[in-house]
Amino acid sequence: MSVRVVVPGVRLVERTEAGRRWPTLVWSPGPGWRTISTAVGGGGLGERGWWLNTQVDLQYHTSDPAAHVRGIAAGLDLTGPGVGMLTAADVQCWTGAEDSGVTVAATVGLGLPVFAAATEREIAAETAARGPTLPASTGAGRGGYRPGTINVLVVVPVALSDAALVNAVITATEAKTQALVEARVSGTGTSSDALCVACPVEPEGDGPQPYGGPRSLWGARIARAVHAAVAAGTAGWLERHPDGDPHRPWCDAGRP
Repeated sequence: MSVRVVVPGVRLVERTEAGRRWPTLVWSPGPGWRTISTAVGGGGLGERGWWLNTQVDLQYHTSDPAAHVRGIAAGLDLTGPGVGMLTAADVQCWTGAEDSGVTVAATVGLGLPVFAAATEREIAAETAARGPTLPASTGAGRGGYRPGTINVLVVVPVALSDAALVNAVITATEAKTQALVEARVSGTGTSSDALCVACPVEPEGDGPQPYGGPRSLWGARIARAVHAAVAAGTAGWLERHPDGDPHRPWCDAGRP
């Protein structure tokens, strides 16, 4: 396991399913927090009391991943609304980072990187080249579900306005992509990345922070922490999967 920073409140546990043990990251601060998230379980904007990110099989498929997440949470004694992410990446290799009160936990898998702004022809060629990595019944293609590959939790210690939370999602995503570009990964992310930004419900002082962009006070901290965590996770993944590894169908040169 490679953990750069111990993230307060984030713990690594195991769950058992179908006779196998699956590593799972859990952050459970309880009431008083709200999140904005793209997660399959508990996504959107609202008050949430926990977050989990659990490893599943690469060939994972279910007709209702959100219900599966709820079952996993119940098995871990997580009650009430929360956010749940699934990943085929090795959760034991999670990485953490901290910057002036902002903490980040990330899992990084890069077997299927993509460039976001691909043409229809490029998407079709990409899909054909990779072949059926999941059963067709999962709807794993466009519009369907595939377990996340780069999953990120961002915890901000101050309340953020709705607009600042939305902006924080953009800032965190840009920082993630910056880390991938610097590592010469052949893509801007993966097609199934998931993100969660959490902050306290109750503001202090003059109210919630209004900005989350990369040059705002808290946005800059978010960007640096996300960049550090994803960069560390990327470096670890590349070390475990050098050129020629079957799980890495691309080289350091990236796309021409």
